[in-house]
Amino acid sequence: MAIDRWLLQQHITGKIPPALRFYTWANPTISLGYHQRHYPEYWQSLTWHDRPIELVKRPTGGRGVLHQGDLTYAFIGSGFVGKRAEIYQQICQFIIDGWRSIGVDIQYGTAGTGYIHNPNCFGTATSADLVCADGYKLIGSAQLIKSGAILQHGSMRLNPDLELFKQVFSESIDLPPAAVLQLTIPQIIDALIQAATQHFQVKFEVEPLSDREWLQIHSEDRDLTADRANI
Repeated sequence: MAIDRWLLQQHITGKIPPALRFYTWANPTISLGYHQRHYPEYWQSLTWHDRPIELVKRPTGGRGVLHQGDLTYAFIGSGFVGKRAEIYQQICQFIIDGWRSIGVDIQYGTAGTGYIHNPNCFGTATSADLVCADGYKLIGSAQLIKSGAILQHGSMRLNPDLELFKQVFSESIDLPPAAVLQLTIPQIIDALIQAATQHFQVKFEVEPLSDREWLQIHSEDRDLTADRANI
């Protein structure tokens, strides 16, 4: 997610065009919303397969997300107009189109009654989230708007470990619909890239990060972590 934040800054300064990124997580991790101050104390001592579950801070808002069995996406762009909810819909349309092209119909959710006090992002589905026809919350998203540019990223819950989810959030969930489980990550990514290409009328090209860029990202992330520690 430090890369997402760096890409946003590069776009703000005009160094890169709009960007689209997909990634998975090497180990289960809980990402906290940028302004999230309250979460269960036991999250700091959670383990999975005898390994600690890390806590990281996202550059975007929202509540806790367990990254395990999911696919994370990030879109960075500018030129959007309207209220935040309208911008969400302008960006999310490519996600809706992409999933529908591979046989999964998704639509916007509606916030439930415990949204504010629930530390679990996937505990409710707001108008910024996307749910399947049976109500399964497939995608939770969040935004950061800075200097006219937007970072929107989110988690696509593809094949979560049900026991781990219950351990983290003290609540049970169901597996995704069969239509989701049968898809591979490359299939999903290909469909979403094609949909984004058509929706935004741009051509995305794969660009690996250079050694210099990796060093810059690590340096900026260390500086930001140090600043937070001094607050």
